[in-house]
Amino acid sequence: MAKAPVLTPRADDFPRWYQDLITKAELADNGPVRGTMVIRPYGYGLWERMQAEMDARIKETGTQNAYFPLLIPESYLAREADHVEGFAPELAVVTHGGGKELEEPAVVRPTSEMIVNEYFSKWVQSYRDLPLLINQWANVVRWELRPRLFLRTSEFLWQEGHTAHATYEEARDFAAHIHRRVYEDFMLNVLAMDVVPGRKTVRERFAGAINTLTLEGMMGDGKALQMATSHELGQNFAKAFDTGYLSKGGRRELVWQTSWGSTTRMIGALVMVHGDDDGLRVPPRLAQIQAVVLAIKGDEAVLAKVREVGDRLKAAGVRVHVDDRTDIPFGRRAVDWELKGVPVRIEIGPRDLENGTAMLARRIPGGKEPVSPDGLAGLLPRILEEDQALLLRQSRERRESRTTEVSTPAEAVEAATTGGWARIPWAALGPEGEARLADQAVTVRCLVAEDGSVPDADDAPGNVAVVARAY
Repeated sequence: MAKAPVLTPRADDFPRWYQDLITKAELADNGPVRGTMVIRPYGYGLWERMQAEMDARIKETGTQNAYFPLLIPESYLAREADHVEGFAPELAVVTHGGGKELEEPAVVRPTSEMIVNEYFSKWVQSYRDLPLLINQWANVVRWELRPRLFLRTSEFLWQEGHTAHATYEEARDFAAHIHRRVYEDFMLNVLAMDVVPGRKTVRERFAGAINTLTLEGMMGDGKALQMATSHELGQNFAKAFDTGYLSKGGRRELVWQTSWGSTTRMIGALVMVHGDDDGLRVPPRLAQIQAVVLAIKGDEAVLAKVREVGDRLKAAGVRVHVDDRTDIPFGRRAVDWELKGVPVRIEIGPRDLENGTAMLARRIPGGKEPVSPDGLAGLLPRILEEDQALLLRQSRERRESRTTEVSTPAEAVEAATTGGWARIPWAALGPEGEARLADQAVTVRCLVAEDGSVPDADDAPGNVAVVARAY
């Protein structure tokens, strides 16, 4: 009788496969309140690596980290009408504290534009205080009716950047810089994830923004996922909070602002873009464990060799873990590491010692081969880079092979509902066509220029709409 697969095959039930993998790779569990999640150590380790890579890129822009309160006076939201309208259905509101009804309800932050502007208006007095570049790593709450671990949860972790500038052009350019040099660079070069950079339509724009830049990724089932966004806020919040400065000419001017964010949703994307029927495949540059060295038996000579190889790899700069838990069957441990997507396994047993070899298993392309333990420190950095490039190439090939050029809204819907994306001239779709797509649960993920760049305007000649079903 055939052995049951560890995971539901993706082709049979993609959502079930996703849930199986999240659970069996020990990434997360559902929290006690509907829509919340507990991120387990292996999943949180992925987030810590994402944080480290992102934080370094953010700080290179001159942005500094800060922290703002979780609770925001409800009255703050009412100051920017579009913003409060956009977030109203998702708000969690605290009405009681310390056993008493609060004089003013407090909103659990869904995002921090409101409270950040309260303090920006105090901190910015002169042109010398600009630009003001702030980022925070925090949690937010947006009440989710249809939760799914990492993709849509009522509470999630993220970074949110908030900046104030003297001119529109400075704010516009900074939002674009974050979009391409922070987010896109990270996703391509660390997550090994092909993304499409573009401009959101007015319908899909962030509440209170004058422009939203996005990065859209194609998941393994052909649906789209919004990976990160960077917003030009114009002067909307500056007007609401009177965030102004004294210019060099002695005039009081309002600042121009941006905000931008990325979330733990990227872990869900990692699963759906790179995962296969055997589990995760973690890009080597992201992996908190790039190589695991496994002792097949509890033989003292084997254990000594496993630890020696681990030390050599660590000295060579490889993030390595030694698995010497020989009280757990080897097969079970190998399957667990495969589920977790560690790029390389190095397996050593008594027979390998006799032969002067170790067995090298590569998770990303697959396959095993005997190698010399003494050569691993020189070999691994090269193959880890090869595997990083392979994941990016596979991600790009999937998107390109499953994207269809169409000329009518009906053709766009057909492409999106059969597991792919469509590209349609925006002139052939427009806001009316976009509304018709929405009736079929299909959205315009972004607008791109004919050459693939980000257009300067919603109605720029030659704009192309990228259309898909989305998470």
